[in-house]
Amino acid sequence: MNITTESQQEVWHDLQQPGAYEWWYFDAEDKVAGTSVVVIWFSGFPFSPYYMQHYEDWRRRAGDILPFPSDYAGFSFQLYEQGRETINFIREGGGGLFQGNRKDIGIRFEDNSFSYDADKDEYRLVIDFAFPARSRQVQAELVFKVRRRVRYSKKDGNNVDPGSCHQWLLSVPKADVRGFIDITGENGNGVRRIELTADGYHDHNLGTMPMQEYISRWYWGRAFSDRYDLIYYMVFFRNSSYKPLSLLVLHDNQADSVAVVDSLEFSERDFSTGIFSPLHGRSLELSSDQADVTISQKKVLDAGPFYLRFASNISLRVGGQHINGISGISEYLNPVRLQSRFMRFFTRSRIWRDGQASFMYDYYNYFKGCSDWFKR
Repeated sequence: MNITTESQQEVWHDLQQPGAYEWWYFDAEDKVAGTSVVVIWFSGFPFSPYYMQHYEDWRRRAGDILPFPSDYAGFSFQLYEQGRETINFIREGGGGLFQGNRKDIGIRFEDNSFSYDADKDEYRLVIDFAFPARSRQVQAELVFKVRRRVRYSKKDGNNVDPGSCHQWLLSVPKADVRGFIDITGENGNGVRRIELTADGYHDHNLGTMPMQEYISRWYWGRAFSDRYDLIYYMVFFRNSSYKPLSLLVLHDNQADSVAVVDSLEFSERDFSTGIFSPLHGRSLELSSDQADVTISQKKVLDAGPFYLRFASNISLRVGGQHINGISGISEYLNPVRLQSRFMRFFTRSRIWRDGQASFMYDYYNYFKGCSDWFKR
């Protein structure tokens, strides 16, 4: 597995291997207003039950139509207000909905796109989608102005299989985000506009094979504060002989200096699980000679059979100081669960597949709509 910050790696790689995936992730958080948003574009949607079923069918029966990533593009948009989900939209479809470029940074899925202006060092996100299952329309424009980047590269010796690659590109550790989100159709009313002034983050992942065949689980998180900003990444592999991969990026805002630590001791405790959520630790510790980080994954913002997103509290011990009260976002992923047909059945409730009817999707959104009505 590779970790890099090379900006040229951010272009669309147009991967063709069966089961391959690529995604571009943006998030922004306005702590004052209590608003956060997550936007992701996919070329080869690795969490798609349709993609994974096609891949497994192909593996079992040689000669079937290849499960190309381009047949499973996707787009997702999540909006949270005051720690509560407002919009959770995931749509996927064939290559006709997706447009990428191997030379320029930028992606389009239907009318949702992002582009990069190198002169201004900023990303412009344009969002425009209908959400018929919830009677919503969302339009937004967000500008991610890069505040800082970091230089780092590591080629992990674990992955020695020829032709196989998994890569995490830490594109933008921190950005200033400005823009708006318009939501139409709430409670039968007109347009509600959310003005966003936020701190943002952006990264990019890709792999030439399904991640569940290589990665067993990972923890990721980022947090911003007046004194320190941090990003952590902890990956465990299916092959138990592979050493886990760890990374901590710590920025001292007073000294305007950055430390990158890639040799960390990791521990987890306070384990939790559920029928539709994987076993995970709610309290994490990352330790090194340079810094110690304790993460408390407090409030679940989003949950699925293989994925959890949290609002987290973080404490940091560095340079003889003990700093509490840092808040941020953290995630846990167990891609191995993508191999479960039972879990795929329920994952269909969250994904609108172009041209594919799904009673699970219809019923899920019907009950979510009823829940919204009672919360009016």
